[in-house]
Amino acid sequence: MRSTVFHRRLVAGLVLLAGVLFGLPGVASAEEVLKIGFQKGGGLLSILKSRGTLEESLGKQGYKVTWHEFQAGPQLLEALNAGSVDFGYTGSPPPIFAQAAGIDLVYVGAEPFAPATEGIVVGKDAPITSIADLKGRKVAVQKGSSANYLLVASLAKAGLAIKDIQPVYLPPADARAAFENHNVDAWSIWDPYLAAIEKTGSVKVLGNYQGLQQTNAFYEASRSFAEKKPQLLQALLAELAKAGAWANDNPKEVARLLAPQLGLPEDVLEYWQARARYGVQPLSEEIVAVQQKVADTFYEQKLIPKAVKVEDIVWRAP
Repeated sequence: MRSTVFHRRLVAGLVLLAGVLFGLPGVASAEEVLKIGFQKGGGLLSILKSRGTLEESLGKQGYKVTWHEFQAGPQLLEALNAGSVDFGYTGSPPPIFAQAAGIDLVYVGAEPFAPATEGIVVGKDAPITSIADLKGRKVAVQKGSSANYLLVASLAKAGLAIKDIQPVYLPPADARAAFENHNVDAWSIWDPYLAAIEKTGSVKVLGNYQGLQQTNAFYEASRSFAEKKPQLLQALLAELAKAGAWANDNPKEVARLLAPQLGLPEDVLEYWQARARYGVQPLSEEIVAVQQKVADTFYEQKLIPKAVKVEDIVWRAP
């Protein structure tokens, strides 16, 4: 009897070892954890978290999923660098700042950016009617965020540079407080924060990505995770693609799902979802070229310490 038990344990151990060594699909240790970083209101990852479909899918393969919330992309990628998360989603600038800082990450997927989901706002009655009027003014923005690039690109179109204004670098919650207390003149921000402040009726939007080069949002992973777990990464991206197709077809249901998570009224989230678009896609040459232009712009404005080559950290599925 003892020899039979021993034999079964030995066989089970060898099967598990084979899965670890050779990456057999569907074989994972019960100890393995996928750590996902997401932003508060961070689009498709928040939707995937709320639906619970990823846990169901990966749980069958022996993986546990943990979720870690961050206020913005730069903080998320700092956690990725520290090994606290394996995977995350940000706008276009955070991975550029991270690459310039030596963080070993890779782009693993892209998501088209909807032009009206970010904006630069001022008070409804403020004597500021154009981006050009921001010259010399204080503007709150999360440094290294997609809203940071919106601000830089909008200023450039108006013939200004970042040095022509007074940028006040704050995370979203602090930025809103500074804006509402009139400690800054304007705020460059993304949804759902933008939708929430718009729905108060107290602001006007000076500009968004309409008329500017359309950037993309990105899914990133640590290089070590992408290299060691390519099958898991592809399974995750496939689940995101399914969630994106569902979200595009069900904006009101998305608002209902996210309302408890974000602590915002459903009407605010419906306002956001009406202009949001989701979809995971590989990094094409065109997407990489656009991202390179964003990186070059930040370097020219001296906002990153060195030039970076985006292509160097693009992950290609095996």
